[in-house]
Amino acid sequence: MITADCHLHSSFSGDSDTPMEEMVLQGIAQGLDTMCFTEHNDFEYPDAEDLDGKLFLLNTDSYLYELANLKEKYAGKIRLLFGVELGLQPEVVRQNAVYAKSFEFDFIIGSSHLCHGKDVYYPDFFQGRSTREALREYFESILENIQKFSNFSVYGHLDYAVRYAPGKDEYLYSVYHDIFDEILKTLLDKGIGLELNTGGIKAGMHDFHPCVGVLKRYRELGGEIITVGSDSHDTARIGDSFERAADVLRECGFRYYCVFEKRAPEYFRL
Repeated sequence: MITADCHLHSSFSGDSDTPMEEMVLQGIAQGLDTMCFTEHNDFEYPDAEDLDGKLFLLNTDSYLYELANLKEKYAGKIRLLFGVELGLQPEVVRQNAVYAKSFEFDFIIGSSHLCHGKDVYYPDFFQGRSTREALREYFESILENIQKFSNFSVYGHLDYAVRYAPGKDEYLYSVYHDIFDEILKTLLDKGIGLELNTGGIKAGMHDFHPCVGVLKRYRELGGEIITVGSDSHDTARIGDSFERAADVLRECGFRYYCVFEKRAPEYFRL
């Protein structure tokens, strides 16, 4: 059983309004022994004009203060870890580098919500071209991001853009295997792990992020560092589909999953 949820967003993230303590209490009720909050921080995010690019700028001091209080309050009941989900873009490499060194994070997820300045959540990213062309551009941008920035623990929801792609049920690992190989080899060369993110299930996907083909290939290439996160933004999805996630990981050849504390991986048997 996987008892650590390592991708969680509370009201400190711009796209959640759930108090952190409510999420902690739900995690305890579900029998989790570890929760790692990974609040969003995306520099130069193309927000609505009235938000002035601040929707996903994290007030890290306030977040850390609340987390420290909850760690003390629920000590002995659950381990709470200090993480962040950094939005990767070539234009913000320096800002991310400074930020990542400014706090003593336990865990940093690197992820790509944007592709060349466009949010893949919105339909206009896919309009005017084939889904295959759009996804290939997105995956190529991931490679560019990880080539330019390395100070993170795992890469999060690798095929995230598929969630919002027209005809996502037709998505095949084999179509993009060449670029996935380059991405995975780059991560391995840099000592960066991979995340299994169960959040795609709530979006109507049949598979996790990344898909089974990517997970198997990562293991074939020697990858062992893998964390598991629900990407929950409320109490309803904490630990979502973790039993199935454990089965998938075992089928792909993994024997352990990881939890990061003080930026170092701990291994737990599946």
